[in-house]
Amino acid sequence: MKKSFIILLLSSAVCWAGNYSLTTCVVSGEKLGEMGDPYVFTYQGTEVKLCCDHCKAKFDKNPAKFMEKLAPKVVK
Repeated sequence: MKKSFIILLLSSAVCWAGNYSLTTCVVSGEKLGEMGDPYVFTYQGTEVKLCCDHCKAKFDKNPAKFMEKLAPKVVK
């Protein structure tokens, strides 16, 4: 629960900044836009872009796994 909350906060920061940090689908790894317009939706206040609507079912099975990919990387 705590880890999911932290991921949500970090990924929300990306959304609030107005920059979508990825050029690939968090589910399939395909480049966004190669299969037409990305499938865009909001998950717990965070914008998510998938390569197609078929990836949404996979996302829904384990959203925390895919939301981790949206969390900004911390540079040490």
